[in-house]
Amino acid sequence: MRKNVLITGASSGLGAGMARAYAERGHDLALCARRREQLQALRDELLARHPERRIVVRQLDVNDHAQVFEVFADCTAELGGLDRVIVNAGIGSGRPIGCGGFTDNLATLQTNLIAALAQCEAAVEIFRRQNRGHLVVVSSVAALRGFPGGMTAYSASKAGLATLAEGIRAELLGTPIKVTTLYPGYIRTPLNAGAERLPFAVDLETGVRALVAAIEREPAAVFVPAWPWRLVGFLLQRLPLRLLPR
Repeated sequence: MRKNVLITGASSGLGAGMARAYAERGHDLALCARRREQLQALRDELLARHPERRIVVRQLDVNDHAQVFEVFADCTAELGGLDRVIVNAGIGSGRPIGCGGFTDNLATLQTNLIAALAQCEAAVEIFRRQNRGHLVVVSSVAALRGFPGGMTAYSASKAGLATLAEGIRAELLGTPIKVTTLYPGYIRTPLNAGAERLPFAVDLETGVRALVAAIEREPAAVFVPAWPWRLVGFLLQRLPLRLLPR
């Protein structure tokens, strides 16, 4: 079992859900996010349920790249190593291109791609020293195509992340370091609470259960939940642009 698991974006949504699932499964955790109070409350909740667990919490803004390296190293030292790092922190804001939303779109690219690069760099440095580890990146089904409207920058950021993970996977083939790219469909979280249309959406508990089950198999890449998103992904890659959802 990969005992020690670090999760970014762990204060709410998928990150907090995966923290609860991994604590239940017997893992020790390093939980990182910007919101210190929510992290501490999550830690208290988990220790109340699982007092035998070791749970480290660190306030972390993933856009502070130097801090990413410091926090990952600190968590490694405190837990005595890291077996799995889940690059989960991200945002979903975005505006149509050319409509005055550059600041929002820039923030989306910076958080979902550039900050993810920092997390991948920090994690793989640790894994190379250990000669073992499992890097998991949370991309999106939206990475498969360039979507219009407010999704354009988000799709680009998640596509870049998926390609980054594939390059790392190629570099590490034949080593004890594994890399998994997750392509989630719609899972109801605070990130998409205001969305009007979420086709095939599942609740948070169902989505987290599917994510953790997929991560444990350690595939190279996987759609989550598998049904219907494997089929949806296949179709998305072949639809003409005029039929892409807006």
